[in-house]
Amino acid sequence: MPPGATDLLLVRHGASEAYREGNLFPLVDGHGDPPLSSEGKEQAARVCARLAAAGVDAIYVTNLRRTAQTAVPLAEQLGLDLQVESDLREVYLGEWEGGIFRKMVAEGHPVSLRMAAEERWDVIPGAEPAAELAGRVRGAIDRLAAAHPGQRVAAFTHGGVIGQALAQASGSRPFAFLGAENASISRVVVTADRWIVRGFNDTAHLDAVA
Repeated sequence: MPPGATDLLLVRHGASEAYREGNLFPLVDGHGDPPLSSEGKEQAARVCARLAAAGVDAIYVTNLRRTAQTAVPLAEQLGLDLQVESDLREVYLGEWEGGIFRKMVAEGHPVSLRMAAEERWDVIPGAEPAAELAGRVRGAIDRLAAAHPGQRVAAFTHGGVIGQALAQASGSRPFAFLGAENASISRVVVTADRWIVRGFNDTAHLDAVA
């Protein structure tokens, strides 16, 4: 670790409850806010058990409950408070919020295909522009690094945010790191002048025998 750097573990939340046709998820500040499923709770227990021995100094979550529900076992084991960084919340999906995004992708809607081809969220009507997403993710990570120099931080967040953070760190295509699995761990070392990718989508703890 470079002196004064922040070792940032980006943990995707566990699996959330499935979307059911006509039954939208509740919204928090416009974002769909489903709880963890039973599978997600098991994933949370496994990732937190692994992180309990990783020397985590601080735990951050977003304002969406699936991240806090995933992080609670770690907070309880380490005796740390959950701190909220709302700017690490998931990409805003505009008219496809509340679970509709999942349906459209599963059905191969033409807009979802265009989104993947162009690597842009904002082809979805009303969705978050790329520059706004990049700015808020960078701002959030810079704040965490400024608050925790020389420390290891676990930030429980979302797939779109992890993809954005690693794309910025590596200079890759926008969606190159999209697809982090539920309860996976990705790692970015944040220094004063650059971000360094050290790991992506580590799920070894999910493969272990319970």
